[in-house]
Amino acid sequence: MEVLSRPIAPGRLEAGHIEQQLRNCARLPSLSSIDRVLRELVNAEQCFTAQVADVIRRDPSMTTRLLRLVNSVYYGLSMPVTSIEEAVFYLGVRQVRQLAMVTPVVEDLQKIAGKGGFPWHAFWQHCVGTAILTPEILGDVQTSQDETDYVAGLLHDVGKIAMAAVFPAHFEAVQTATRAGEDILVAEREVLGMTHCELGAIYLRHHNLPESAVQAARYHHHPELAPSHQRYVSAVQIADMLVRHGGIGESGNRAPVSEESWAEAEGWKVLFPGDSTEEQAIARANLRRSLERLPAILEGMV
Repeated sequence: MEVLSRPIAPGRLEAGHIEQQLRNCARLPSLSSIDRVLRELVNAEQCFTAQVADVIRRDPSMTTRLLRLVNSVYYGLSMPVTSIEEAVFYLGVRQVRQLAMVTPVVEDLQKIAGKGGFPWHAFWQHCVGTAILTPEILGDVQTSQDETDYVAGLLHDVGKIAMAAVFPAHFEAVQTATRAGEDILVAEREVLGMTHCELGAIYLRHHNLPESAVQAARYHHHPELAPSHQRYVSAVQIADMLVRHGGIGESGNRAPVSEESWAEAEGWKVLFPGDSTEEQAIARANLRRSLERLPAILEGMV
């Protein structure tokens, strides 16, 4: 009788070797050149919808996503929007700016990750969903003037992409372990020798991304340990947990997130340390409503 051989598990690697290999991982060109013309327009104190629409019109992919997003169920419009100017009016410049980021970044990340057996489209939904909720959560405690919080949410799991690209055998072994019920961070450290959090921080710092994004990648499972940008990191943690609780997309982390566990996480304590029970209840109710709207928004963006 023929005996089937078991696949050989990849060996655990030393930190120095891992870091050296990560240097060979492709960078994200979109993060340094995200439609500069559009950025200038939407960041200007005064800009006209027609000007923004003219920039969008040059990009067929962006145009398609914009119209699909504005006509999603979330916005509940009685008549479909077919005009780019009207779509920009409804969405507002910040939403347009976020959409402009998602389009090239997701395309770049897909090239880096490759194909493989992992459900990448569902993974992009998780990342974009986390990015959308992060500013909403952070907005309850501080005012944001740019998209730093959005970028931190979008790239919080970039370490998983780096692992899939540079250490594919280890990445597959981790997926096998998590499907069997093992904690993802434990599995990553045992299989590779480094977690996706550490990988992501090294990758983003190597490519000169904002420190808030580096800290979010490194500490989004334990924001209380972040040496800086704790509020950003905490908002990413809560957003990540909410998206997983809602069953939206696929992060690769199969640990269940219960109804209230995100409101009991360390990140919540960092963000709302002295708020009254009533204030916290209002914040939770607002986030639940945002979570309910999220699938319709993602349908238009990813």
